[in-house]
Amino acid sequence: MGQLVAIVGRPNVGKSTLFNRLTQSRTAIVDETAGTTRDRQYGKVDWNGKEFSIVDTGGWVVNSDDVFESEINKQVELAIEQADEILFVVDAMNGVTDLDDHVAEILRKSRKPVILVANKVDSNEWVYNVPEFYSLGLGEPYPVSAINGYGTGDLLDEIVKKLPERDDEEEQLDDVAKFAVVGRPNAGKSSIINAFIGEERNIVTEIAGTTRDSIYTRYNKFGFDFYLVDTAGIRKKNKVNQDIEYYSVIRSIRAIEASDVCILMIDGTRGIETQDVNIFSLIQKNKKGLVVVVNKWDLVEDKSQVAMKHYEATIRERFAPFTDFPIIFSSALTKQRIYKVLETALEVYQNRRRTVPTSQLNTYMQEVIAAYPPPSNKGKFVKIKYVTMLKGAPIPSFIFFCNLPQWVKEPYRRYLENKIREKWDFTGTPISVFMREK
Repeated sequence: MGQLVAIVGRPNVGKSTLFNRLTQSRTAIVDETAGTTRDRQYGKVDWNGKEFSIVDTGGWVVNSDDVFESEINKQVELAIEQADEILFVVDAMNGVTDLDDHVAEILRKSRKPVILVANKVDSNEWVYNVPEFYSLGLGEPYPVSAINGYGTGDLLDEIVKKLPERDDEEEQLDDVAKFAVVGRPNAGKSSIINAFIGEERNIVTEIAGTTRDSIYTRYNKFGFDFYLVDTAGIRKKNKVNQDIEYYSVIRSIRAIEASDVCILMIDGTRGIETQDVNIFSLIQKNKKGLVVVVNKWDLVEDKSQVAMKHYEATIRERFAPFTDFPIIFSSALTKQRIYKVLETALEVYQNRRRTVPTSQLNTYMQEVIAAYPPPSNKGKFVKIKYVTMLKGAPIPSFIFFCNLPQWVKEPYRRYLENKIREKWDFTGTPISVFMREK
């Protein structure tokens, strides 16, 4: 499972710019107006073979200074509780402010690793302002310029160095399927977990989570044997009045990263919403298996086959281009089709571990490629000579060896993936297609 790094700090210090720089994306909106970041941004970072997750916890635009500090406080506290490591971003141009001191005081009381990032060192003259931040009591400040990349390599080295190592207990769980129930608030996550476990509590074993946040429940009845990654029902009462949407996303990140297959709950009475798509994106970024469950189907008035097909088409349209996943219409309250959910999750887990013999793969794919070869480029033709399945990969991964791999574009890769899915059952699991030079 990956580790989570949270970016905190007062508004307009360059948190979103740093997020974009580290994730090599433009996901977060960047503007000089303080408080531009409202939707929490999430991404993956791969540095020298070490992968971790990162979340941008930007401040909100508010009118009152007191409210402003209160909202920042909530974000910092949530980040401290959930993250493995904190990046505290300050502004080297403006120096230490009262709000920096306030955030630093909270971080000092935590037991989490904190890296102090002095941003906006866009020229050499601002380097001389950096020592001022030693006064925050958080160790050595790292001078960086998120806008031009200065110092970010050294920063990434330090981030990777301070991340906690994978522990022995987590490694012992690898051989058993791990399912996470995720979704937006009130979609029925707790209800379906309770329905899974039932009253015979004595036949399940709770293992204290290998993270602070996820609890692994061993489920071994009715012929099933898997760990349920439970994050749905353990929110503290004093957290309910906080930013629930942000909190649920952080919890979802934890559950998703700890799992093999995600059971995404959608409220059938409300339909698919933006938050559902956001959580689906988290599942995709982490390359996990997927089962979509439309819950509360007992409360929907029109339960006809036509209505179900329309609902299903809408979900696949919103989640496109990845559409090869099962959708189950269920009710956690009446236990309608809940065991179908478990059966399907196990099937997806098995698909995720499926291997295809190299001889079968080449025989089939060479016919597919001959029927529709890659488009030519500047009069030169791509010739795919050999294909094999990568062993030991976390998801099914296929390597195509050819003479000009750089000219094989995404549409043709998707064509190859679709043909693989037509021949072999990889429903619910993502597939990686790589082109390598022969």
